[in-house]
Amino acid sequence: MTNAPSNTRVRRSEHETSEQETETETQDQDLVCPECAGNLVVDDEHGETVCEDCGLVVEEDSVDRGPEWRAFDAAEKNEKSRVGAPTTNTMHDKGLSTNIDWRNKDAYGNSLGSRQREKMQRLRKWNERFRTRDSKERNLKQALGEIDRMASALGLPNNVRETASVIYRRALDEDLLPGRSIEGVSTACVYAAARQAGVPRSLDEIADVSRVEKNEIARTYRYVVRELGLEVQPADPESYVPRFASGLELSDEAEHRARSLLQNAKEKGVHSGKSPVGLAAAAVYAAALLTNEKTTQAAVSDVADISEVTIRNRYHELLEAEDTIGLA
Repeated sequence: MTNAPSNTRVRRSEHETSEQETETETQDQDLVCPECAGNLVVDDEHGETVCEDCGLVVEEDSVDRGPEWRAFDAAEKNEKSRVGAPTTNTMHDKGLSTNIDWRNKDAYGNSLGSRQREKMQRLRKWNERFRTRDSKERNLKQALGEIDRMASALGLPNNVRETASVIYRRALDEDLLPGRSIEGVSTACVYAAARQAGVPRSLDEIADVSRVEKNEIARTYRYVVRELGLEVQPADPESYVPRFASGLELSDEAEHRARSLLQNAKEKGVHSGKSPVGLAAAAVYAAALLTNEKTTQAAVSDVADISEVTIRNRYHELLEAEDTIGLA
């Protein structure tokens, strides 16, 4: 009676020992080459496990579970390590907080019951209160929402939205907002960011999607650029040509011809003191006529948002500049 439990424990220990030996043998087999019993080396660069002696590729296309970035010291490693989605300057909390969806549906797409809807509504309310703790964060949240709305309406890429958000954050930190509206400063930031990124929009286009007047936008833009020391180059008329040509559905030949007209105008100095939008619109119109493509001054005026009188005046100036260079 008393010997049975001890025998059972002995058998269990023998079984556990045999399992450990089996695992050890399996690990040893994984570390040696199945052909020549040589040492295996893991090549992280090519994702392969190779034998040092015979060169047999034991495993290939292995998954790299390391980070996609490199770090050369501990401080840089701690700075770059992250979990979850990357941070963004287009959100007032940089995307680090939880966002509760406005749709009253569960993970399977089914509608929530009345009690659950009331609960989610309360959670949304308190979540918004926690996300914006003070007036500065509420200001930033409203401004970044305006920047995103205007950038979407103007078809600006994400890098312009990021740049505009950074400019607004700097203006807020430098205490440039007192006496100016949030909409005016955010619009000026979008205008400056678009020019810095090389995808400028005219002041009229900016004013069309903004909630403030054109004069206030221009005044606030000059103030922000001056106070923050932003380096904004004068708008190049050639940067408007691709957008105008695409809106008029012109060919690549006409777009190239328009660029050539503007380059000739620069050499002659015709562009000095002229609106870059007007020059670009006139160059596109002239290029369409020179390449025998159908378009009208009214169509160019609608796409460029500029008067037909300006197009006609700049059109003659561009052609005269090209004739002068040709004669020279």
